[in-house]
Amino acid sequence: MESSFFNRTVDETLSALGGTKAGLTSKEAAERLQKHGKNALAEGRKKSGLQVFLDQFKDLLVVILIIAALISMVSDNVESTVVIFAVLILNAVLGTVQHFKAEKSLESLKAMSSPSAKVLRDGVRSVVPSAQVVPGDIVELEAGDMVVADGRILENFSLKVNESSLTGESEGVEKTSDVIAAEKVALGDQKNMVFSGSLVTYGRATVVVTGTGMDTELGKVAALMNRTQQRKTPLQESLDDFSKKLATAWTASGRGGSIMEMRPMKVKSRSSSRVSARTSGSSR
Repeated sequence: MESSFFNRTVDETLSALGGTKAGLTSKEAAERLQKHGKNALAEGRKKSGLQVFLDQFKDLLVVILIIAALISMVSDNVESTVVIFAVLILNAVLGTVQHFKAEKSLESLKAMSSPSAKVLRDGVRSVVPSAQVVPGDIVELEAGDMVVADGRILENFSLKVNESSLTGESEGVEKTSDVIAAEKVALGDQKNMVFSGSLVTYGRATVVVTGTGMDTELGKVAALMNRTQQRKTPLQESLDDFSKKLATAWTASGRGGSIMEMRPMKVKSRSSSRVSARTSGSSR
């Protein structure tokens, strides 16, 4: 589906979307829902409980503690081994619980931010779940409404929209239904368009939906986030750096200890050889 509608007239936009000012029929809406999918952002692949649990052991500091526990086990230090493994398992369980609590909270917020939409279906004003909005739908917006999909403004009555979720601009943007005669226009300057996730702060308008779900500007941002590898926080980076230094120091001290243990053995062997030599000489 073409994405540039700001430089098209109302009639050209409706023609490109195969819609009319009277809205879609229920049959057309159902067909388009089947074709374009639900008006919702795609979620990344969720990890299973076992995967989340095992991920808690990937930290370098945890690996060091596991090695320490294994050394204690080999050294027959049962008490230290049990304590270390108990702490590691408890930490993994708590981390897993916190992960799923955070996911549940996000799902609750997502449900709250998915309002219904006022659309024209079969020439009648209807209220439908935002997930069922499709390209070509005629949506009515008024103050207090959350924009559920990207759309081209058909009729404007002093509409102002807060688009801070996309542009970072905290003040409401005054909208218009006029054509913008340009090939490329920045998102914040597309005054005849509304975008998913923005909030209507004043006025009202009638718009035709041009994009839903991942085909919206908000969907593009979500896609970039899904493709971008999650970065560690400064605290996590500091802990990783500390763990590396600790591992290096531990390795160095371990080698040093081994060398110190070997030196007395060599001195002892030399002393023993001298004593044996003296003994053999006196016997002669």
